[in-house]
Amino acid sequence: MRPDEIRARLASTCPPVDLGRLFSEPGVPAAVLIGLVDHPQGPGVILTHRQPFLKNHAAEISLPGGSVEPADGHPQTTALRETFEEVGLSAERVELLGCLAPYMTVSDFRVYPFVGWIEPPVEFKLDAREVSEVFELPLSFVLDTANHQRESALLNGRHREYWVLDYPGHRIWGATAEILIELARRLSTSG
Repeated sequence: MRPDEIRARLASTCPPVDLGRLFSEPGVPAAVLIGLVDHPQGPGVILTHRQPFLKNHAAEISLPGGSVEPADGHPQTTALRETFEEVGLSAERVELLGCLAPYMTVSDFRVYPFVGWIEPPVEFKLDAREVSEVFELPLSFVLDTANHQRESALLNGRHREYWVLDYPGHRIWGATAEILIELARRLSTSG
């Protein structure tokens, strides 16, 4: 899948962000980058394994990102800033292709996912205070609906259902899996 095709399929999925209400709407505003690295065998999605001692989403696999700061001005700036801080990929290396609708997490974050294209070579520099590992998940794995698994568990005293992508050596679940599966839905249709 090439950047122009991805951009075309995401064209109708980017709702405008009301910057005047960004901090007054429900949930803590946050943003993530779905970074697609170009490879001959197909794009890879950049994912991080968060450190086990973090306050939020400890030891989970996530997309690079974090909370929107007032100085960012826009969630897309947050996604790019956080990606640089977590894995050392500068904003200049990312061609933004579009976004997905905001996603509300069970931990009360309103996440704005942005999709970006990155040409190799890519060298990652991890912020060891937040990230223990960075890896690429083949986009083809995300697009294959046979890999989309639904599970349930008792979490914080409530029965919850959630998506899981079990990739060898990595269990991707919750908000990250939900966002990636939504990306797969958007890319599998011609809009």
